[in-house]
Amino acid sequence: MPISNEQVTAHPFLRALYRDAYYPDHVVDRGRAVLLALCERVEAERPADLTALYALTHAATEEFNDLQAVFEEAGSEIETVAREEIAEEFRFVARAYGFADADVEELIAPRDW
Repeated sequence: MPISNEQVTAHPFLRALYRDAYYPDHVVDRGRAVLLALCERVEAERPADLTALYALTHAATEEFNDLQAVFEEAGSEIETVAREEIAEEFRFVARAYGFADADVEELIAPRDW
């Protein structure tokens, strides 16, 4: 399903990670794909409240948890800069879909990075 939210389609997800050679593009691409899939799910499922949104963002966070090993295999890791960038992208997604009051820590609550 193509994403219809114009804010999302114009947004350069994980831009700071792409700009830093420490983060291999092929791994960042996978993180970007997780975020775009999250947007697709939000559009398809149209969460009615924060609880429903958090269920979707938690699933995406678990996918980022799984990417840690891929970052490490590529000689990188999800460290402070990446953690902050990823968290801000989750906040962006929430706001783009009308959830301005979403708590960023709750959006990514199951993270282990």
